[in-house]
Amino acid sequence: MHQPDTNTSRAMKPLKAAASILLLSSAAAFAADHPSHKAPVVAPPSAPIWTGFYAGLNAGGTWSNNSTNISTTPIYINPNLTTFTGPVAAMVASGALNSNVGGFIGGGQVGYNYQFMSKFIAGIEADIQGIAGSRSGQGTVTAAIIPYNGNPNDTWANYKSVNNTLNYLGTVRGRIGFLVTPSILIFGSGGLAYGGVNSQTNLTWTATPVSSFSSGGSTFWGQGSYSSTNVGWTAGGGGEWMFMSNWSAKIEYLYYDLGSVNYTTYTLRPRNDGSANFLMSTNTSTRFNGNIVRAGVNYHFNFASAPVLAKF
Repeated sequence: MHQPDTNTSRAMKPLKAAASILLLSSAAAFAADHPSHKAPVVAPPSAPIWTGFYAGLNAGGTWSNNSTNISTTPIYINPNLTTFTGPVAAMVASGALNSNVGGFIGGGQVGYNYQFMSKFIAGIEADIQGIAGSRSGQGTVTAAIIPYNGNPNDTWANYKSVNNTLNYLGTVRGRIGFLVTPSILIFGSGGLAYGGVNSQTNLTWTATPVSSFSSGGSTFWGQGSYSSTNVGWTAGGGGEWMFMSNWSAKIEYLYYDLGSVNYTTYTLRPRNDGSANFLMSTNTSTRFNGNIVRAGVNYHFNFASAPVLAKF
């Protein structure tokens, strides 16, 4: 039987070891030249983006409870109308009427937010809304004014009523807020307010008793009005919730003050002979201020976006 050559076996061992090392080195080099590609990992949902422009709609209610002051003073009195002295003092009549201007409001807003220091929001917002049902019927101020025909029992009485109306209301406000959570904002705001205001004064003059007066009739009327866009200020606050990536809902309260309006109504009482019994001046002063509570929804134009993918 042929016996293996032990010398040959011993010579082959180093060759086998060298071949193994060469194969391992080649595999390592191939792996280095062809790195593995892992699938991208989706980042966890990012916090809502508050920075950017937004626009939306709002609806709610407004109310006020202020006073309208109204006073009447004579400019001219026919000397034949009364026989007592001091008629000017006797004919001054004034009073205050409660004013409730309010109703349903609805409109829209646009604005811009800027987020800084992680949890703070600063911005500006402009809005305008119409008001339905804001006319306020007033009570009357009644005063026995002046005796005539030389008889203190024969008098002129003056009845006054005022209607105030707020047709629309708009604001331009700065806002500053704090993120309680990444999606919930509490804020304060304040700035300019403007609105379309109307006020109308109605006057009725009545002679009592009617039978004792025959020159020019026993009743006549007068009317004066004011209509303009008034500018004032507003302040308030509220909260906003980003319930979707581009959508938020808000609720807020605002106090507004559009200042006071003053206007004069003149009433002339003629006589049958063409002369005048008296000429009266009635001044009306009313303040347009009140409260708003409203809810709204905004769409946020998030032109900047957070990263979606992360590389590893």
